[in-house]
Amino acid sequence: MALNTAIRYLKKGEWQKAHEIAQQDETKRGCWAHGIVHLVEGDLENAKYWYRRAHRALPHGNTAGAEIAALKARVVDDPQ
Repeated sequence: MALNTAIRYLKKGEWQKAHEIAQQDETKRGCWAHGIVHLVEGDLENAKYWYRRAHRALPHGNTAGAEIAALKARVVDDPQ
């Protein structure tokens, strides 16, 4: 699954590679991953847009690591 690959890249800090994958996935999870990419990148305005598309609240503070872990857990628990 491509989203698992994007998550691996995010965990390694390789947000550009994760972005290439996330922008191809228009599901809610793909939008969430896309939002996380922009959190890691530091582009909060773009992150807000993608979190809205994912129907998720934008987290406060430095939470990219927690968001990556939460996305990974969701994908593992329910791979769709």
